Amino acid sequence: MKNLRFWTVAVLLAATALLLHTRADVDRNPPSEPLDEFPITIAGWSGSDVPIAQSALDILGPGDYLSRTYAKAGQLPAGLFIGYFPNQRDGAAIHTPMVCLPSAGWVFDSQEYVVLNDALGKPHQVGEYIISNGEIRQFVIYWYQTHGRSIANDYVAKIHMMTDALMLNRTDGAMVRVITPIGSREGLASARTRAEGFAAQLAPLLPRFIPD
Repeated sequence: MKNLRFWTVAVLLAATALLLHTRADVDRNPPSEPLDEFPITIAGWSGSDVPIAQSALDILGPGDYLSRTYAKAGQLPAGLFIGYFPNQRDGAAIHTPMVCLPSAGWVFDSQEYVVLNDALGKPHQVGEYIISNGEIRQFVIYWYQTHGRSIANDYVAKIHMMTDALMLNRTDGAMVRVITPIGSREGLASARTRAEGFAAQLAPLLPRFIPD
């Protein structure tokens, strides 16, 4: 199974590189606002910026990034990370948490793809995960946001990038991640409800910063 995944990724990356070389080297992206102007308050959640280490920025490559912790009275916090890549032709690419989190010592205990309805009732395809590092557990929601669509699967996101490069002359896209601790005195359902509730409120705000 691991060999199949490796070769699937290798073929997708090779096909992506070939396709992008046949297209113009400048994406035709609609205008958008910078992520540092993302609302600091979201439905009663108050955010505080978390600095991103230069070493991490060097790995991520050119792009626009937001890292914040949001707090709400009576709730455990929710962490938000958004990485927007305006152009994936020059080697910059969206980094999947399936690679980044394990490299930081986290283990994926479970995963599933679900439909999350945002605060306006729009459905979003997202991945939900439980991760652990020793006795610490966290609930994670992440998805890829590209051209008005949400995508839960890494490989499907790559396929859409290739087809959009051909049809729209655009390779831009973003990864959105919400993460919250699973408290020692709360059940999994409570952490899921908190993460889903926060994600549902922030999702309608994304098109201002990640153009459709």
